[in-house]
Amino acid sequence: MKRRTLLASAAVALALTGTAFADGHGKTKVGFVFVGPVGDGGWTYEHNKGRLAVEEAFGDKVETVFQESVPEGADSERVMTQMALSGADLIFTTSFGYMDPTINVAKKFPDVKFEHATGYKQADNVSVYSARFYEGRAVQGHIAGKMTKTNKVGYIASFPIPEVIRGINSAFIHAKKVNPDVEFSIVWAYTWFDPAKEADAAQALIEQGADVILQHTDSTAPQAAAEAAGGVITFGQASDMAEFGPMPRVSSIIDDWAPYYIDRVQAVMDGTWTSTSTWDGIGPGMVKIGEISDAVPADVKEEALAMVAALGDGSYHAFTGPINKQDGSAWLAEGETADDGTLAGMSFYVEGITGEIPN
Repeated sequence: MKRRTLLASAAVALALTGTAFADGHGKTKVGFVFVGPVGDGGWTYEHNKGRLAVEEAFGDKVETVFQESVPEGADSERVMTQMALSGADLIFTTSFGYMDPTINVAKKFPDVKFEHATGYKQADNVSVYSARFYEGRAVQGHIAGKMTKTNKVGYIASFPIPEVIRGINSAFIHAKKVNPDVEFSIVWAYTWFDPAKEADAAQALIEQGADVILQHTDSTAPQAAAEAAGGVITFGQASDMAEFGPMPRVSSIIDDWAPYYIDRVQAVMDGTWTSTSTWDGIGPGMVKIGEISDAVPADVKEEALAMVAALGDGSYHAFTGPINKQDGSAWLAEGETADDGTLAGMSFYVEGITGEIPN
């Protein structure tokens, strides 16, 4: 009797398995949690391009789902949980503030793989990945320092986390190298995506005399504000924002997530996925520099492209000494380069930047 019951159970299980595959559940299901709308023209827009690239690469072998405009915190944890419960095999969580929620949900679903962007907490089923945006900031800083006429550069910052602080420092170092008189004014917007707040921040900086605006926020609102003001240059953030070229947008940092997403989905399909930490830049192609427009003088463009090449082949590091910290204490000696550990946890400004980093 017991043997007959086991055989019957096995037959039912086999039938259910066959039904599941026939219904398409044999596909690899991949979820994406986005902090902004997919049409933001910046950060989330590029992550969604990566999602679409996954669909194109794998066709009917994959199913992708996404949730946009998910606040960082408890809301994101609920979204991740629902994706896991709905059968996701792999979930990409694409904002720094999703770090702890990702770890929390991953503990509850050990068979689901998670990939968290820009964070540092790993687990057996949680990988982390980010791009060396600071390399692109170095190029922007060089162009900004060369092109400003007022010697005032405005910077719209999102949150005081190492990723953003690195970008400010890198841009400032390279602007200062080519223009000793340059000054940075930093406005903390405390948002990744809020067009109204970003536009207000840009306008305030322009009214203070800034004729260059850099941003680490995700909408095109600062571009529009600069265009309306006239005579102000900007740089696309996370995406090309080329619709504002050749002025005010004179170049951009572009995040290309597609190759990474395709590679990690393939690893899940192959059964070779392991928890990893990835931090790639211009060399591997995760960071790209958008076309430098003709609004940039030819010699400055040539210098910027040379820097892109040197960053890409590793012959130049964006943080190369001598560099002091804001308080004047020595950080990097002549020719010394910053180690990844210090950069990953950067919590200080370099010498020459005024103001304090908010808590």
